[in-house]
Amino acid sequence: MNGIMLVGCAIIIFFLAYRIYGRWLLHTWGIDENAKTPAFKYNDGQDFTPASKFTVFSHQFSSITGAGPVTGPIIAAMYGWLPAFLWIIVGGIFFGAVQDFTALYASVKNEGKSMGMLIEHYIGKTGRRLFLLFCWLFTLLVIAAFADIVANTFNGFSKDGALITPNAAAASISMLFIFVAILFGLFIKKFKPNEKVRLVLGIILLIAMLAVGIAFPIYLDRMIWLYVVFAYIFAASVMPMWILKQPRDYLSTFLLLAMIAGGVIGVLAVNPTINMPAFVGFNVNGKDLFPILFITIACGAVSGFHSLVSSGTSSKTISNEKDTLFVGYGSMLVESVLGVISLVIVCSAATNGQLPEGTPFQIFSTAVAGFFAMFGMPHDIANCILTMCVSALALTSLDAVARIGRMSFQELFSVDEGQEMSFVQKLCTNKYFATLITLFIGYLLCLGGYMNIWPLFGAANQLLSALVLISLAVFLKTTGRKGFMLYIPMVVMFCVTLTALVEAVYSIVVKLSMGQFVFAVDGLQLIIALALMILAISVAVHCGRELAGAKDNSKAELNN
Repeated sequence: MNGIMLVGCAIIIFFLAYRIYGRWLLHTWGIDENAKTPAFKYNDGQDFTPASKFTVFSHQFSSITGAGPVTGPIIAAMYGWLPAFLWIIVGGIFFGAVQDFTALYASVKNEGKSMGMLIEHYIGKTGRRLFLLFCWLFTLLVIAAFADIVANTFNGFSKDGALITPNAAAASISMLFIFVAILFGLFIKKFKPNEKVRLVLGIILLIAMLAVGIAFPIYLDRMIWLYVVFAYIFAASVMPMWILKQPRDYLSTFLLLAMIAGGVIGVLAVNPTINMPAFVGFNVNGKDLFPILFITIACGAVSGFHSLVSSGTSSKTISNEKDTLFVGYGSMLVESVLGVISLVIVCSAATNGQLPEGTPFQIFSTAVAGFFAMFGMPHDIANCILTMCVSALALTSLDAVARIGRMSFQELFSVDEGQEMSFVQKLCTNKYFATLITLFIGYLLCLGGYMNIWPLFGAANQLLSALVLISLAVFLKTTGRKGFMLYIPMVVMFCVTLTALVEAVYSIVVKLSMGQFVFAVDGLQLIIALALMILAISVAVHCGRELAGAKDNSKAELNN
């Protein structure tokens, strides 16, 4: 087996899936191209801000394409390339893309409401509060995991104190991205340039930032970068979408697409041989293929976090309902392509069926940088750019989830229109306080390190997808739309991920019995894990009852 065949087959399959299955879903559920979307109805210059199709796609793609498409497939390759490849293909088309698109579609059809508010509308207040609490706890895990990833990526010093220039340069470029994005956002707001002008200017700014960042690296250690990252995501959480997140995501998309294109072109040019067997076994290094494979490959196949982006931010910027397919279904398939590329890269770098040493990021960055170097780019510069790409993957998800976590916390304490708020409710619905409490707990979890939090994050992330799918199934049935395509994904994800979450709790308990338990880190993880399990079962039972009892009594809503 060679790399070209795997990547080529994946691209063709995903293209056909978008053209056939994606369009069938859109046709089955129906859209109104002349409808006034929530972005226009409630344009407030903050969260609801109309944007072009590519701008919304940029935000969606940049936000959902976190560390998962690189990390997951590379780790899962220990079982052989075939199980990982099949899960990315099947999961991406029938699980992940369907979930992302349906969440976006449902939100746009319901005034841009988040998943929590959608659940209240179609299932009830109890279901909404349970789901919001689950989402908020989940965002804490995402913040902890990705903040640690970014801080470690930016760390300019090795363990022996030597300077790590690629990391420092990536950090410098990332800081430039923040300030340039604000200026770019102000420029777009004031002058409203057309898409071609934005495109040309965006590429020029990207090249300039790469050049300046590589020339002037910033050398700081992990802890300082951790503080900087949390300061940034606080700002990103409370600032209007148009001034920072949208322009930053727009600029980041060029970088991420270039990375994917570089990987595809590199595979086509080198045609690497897959040096891993198709299947190694059902148990590798004491880890069973079920459920580890399905929670390890998350973002490349299906990720509950994506639905929070679709319904929490992207739905509030869609300018036309017809764009929901391109933004929701299309962005997930592009991310799945990145997952396949990562899988091919690690399997081609294997020796005699053994995966290379190093972290998934190191393996991916080194390999793709080698591809860029083949086309004449100096290896050091290529390494800096790829390190920047990897950090961008995590940072763009991080600022999105910080905003979503803040909004989930606020919604937990919100009251119906006309009701008077208590002092506590007013405090907790304040966006600055909600952001502070969310980021503070995320920071405490972050102290345990990325590797400690990842198994719990992976299980919770996939369990969230099961809860979202069952909630969306209720929406589809209640509004007279066909929802059978969600039934198998929601049952599979619930069974797989609840099993994984139980195993994560068991591993924490084992640490306690062995005297390796650190309460400030492991204790908080155990509390959150148990809370997630209880909440997940409660939400599933509550939504399941509604799904079983829901009647097709709202056919009039089909055209709404």
